[in-house]
Amino acid sequence: MIDTKVLRQEQREKAQLVIRHDVFSASFTPRFIAGADVGFEKSGTVTRAAIAVLQYPSLELVEYQIAKIDTVLPYIPGLLSFREYPALIAAWQKLRLRPDLVMVDGQGIAHPRRFGIASHFGVLVDVPTIGVAKSRLCGEHIPVGEVLGDRQPLIDHGEQIGVVLRSKKRCNPLYISLGHKISIDSAVFWVEQCIKGYKLPEPTRWADGIASNRAFFEQTMQKNL
Repeated sequence: MIDTKVLRQEQREKAQLVIRHDVFSASFTPRFIAGADVGFEKSGTVTRAAIAVLQYPSLELVEYQIAKIDTVLPYIPGLLSFREYPALIAAWQKLRLRPDLVMVDGQGIAHPRRFGIASHFGVLVDVPTIGVAKSRLCGEHIPVGEVLGDRQPLIDHGEQIGVVLRSKKRCNPLYISLGHKISIDSAVFWVEQCIKGYKLPEPTRWADGIASNRAFFEQTMQKNL
């Protein structure tokens, strides 16, 4: 039987390990930026993680890895990171290249206990991470303008936990939060540097496409790798 109280307490404790400021200098330029995405197969019994590594600033795909493992935990709201991180770690361990920054499809500190998958993964692998989510998990914000680049702070109980960014016109905004070893401002900056006309930044767009086995991505990968 799963003791959810124990897992929630673990989140609260590990959230104290999250570094919420930049661990790199103002002149930092990453050589490689990765995107990470997790999905499920076979009615949720198999967890599939994909990590795509892109060279910066070209944003060209230089490596990707996929890991599939037996799902370790059923879906429990607020505890998704425990369900997802084992497959992400398995994919991470297969990488030949080590990215300087990882964008994770999911929440960072924009989580009720300030410990979403981007924070959980970042703490485990000790790398700067950014949460790039397609929907809001917690917090409130005023409506985001329709102009590309418009943004609003995401606030929860008086604390700014992220930024809501209009990354593409006529699309729902992204919910960006720091994961680990990076500030909110830098998290937004690097997401914007990786947007090339699509809603998602290139690292998570690639990871999502690879994880989904989309024909376009497979054809492009055959040309690039």
